[in-house]
Amino acid sequence: MERPKLRDNKARKTYELYPLGAIPESIIQTIGKLMTYNFAIGKHDIDGEDWGDIFANAIDGVHLNSPIGLADVILDSMAWSVKSVKNGKPHSVKSVRVISGRCSPDYSYGINNPHDDIEKTGRAVLGIWNERINIAKDKFEPLRSTLLIRNPDTLEFTLFEHELQRFNTNDYVWSSNKNGNLEGRERNTNAHKFTWQPHGSQFTILYDIPLSAKRFKIKRPPILDFNETMSQIGFDDSWVTIL
Repeated sequence: MERPKLRDNKARKTYELYPLGAIPESIIQTIGKLMTYNFAIGKHDIDGEDWGDIFANAIDGVHLNSPIGLADVILDSMAWSVKSVKNGKPHSVKSVRVISGRCSPDYSYGINNPHDDIEKTGRAVLGIWNERINIAKDKFEPLRSTLLIRNPDTLEFTLFEHELQRFNTNDYVWSSNKNGNLEGRERNTNAHKFTWQPHGSQFTILYDIPLSAKRFKIKRPPILDFNETMSQIGFDDSWVTIL
């Protein structure tokens, strides 16, 4: 779809590879091909680093070794936070919990005991997340997250994305669960949205699977023969230098 004409006659100067959620089938095909290769060389799963490499290669982008804020993969002015979670039924699951980094209210705000004022701690956690969004958006726009739900046993996958955004801290209420972790819920619906763990400062966001999610599967390939592969690449003992 073409970019809409606006009355203020200002055009956005940022680059957009494709509209939000409309991941082209050609990219899905390339992702599937790269996944097949990973399994063919003997990998049993696709971890977060693998997924970052795969997604970056599929869009001809760059997988950063040192992310800028939440930006893991970049292409011109665009950036994606790249996440992957394992689930037994990726094609039918309705929501997923995604570890979204570590937020330390102690370090960032001087909150020594997070349970003294749970609401204050919850707002601090979201404040840290919002600042990470700001850091990434200083350099990249659009800023998205691409989430891969995977079952390496059945080789089934669901892929979806959304715009990364700041959260209005007043829209959520916080409480402590039986494990001492803090949970953030939407004020209007009471829907569980966040979990923050005091031990380790791990921050988790819960996402509903959108209608735009792409579901696909790949065929399990045979494992490449080691000796045959070494012969194909012309390996000999001179490639190894013992110092």
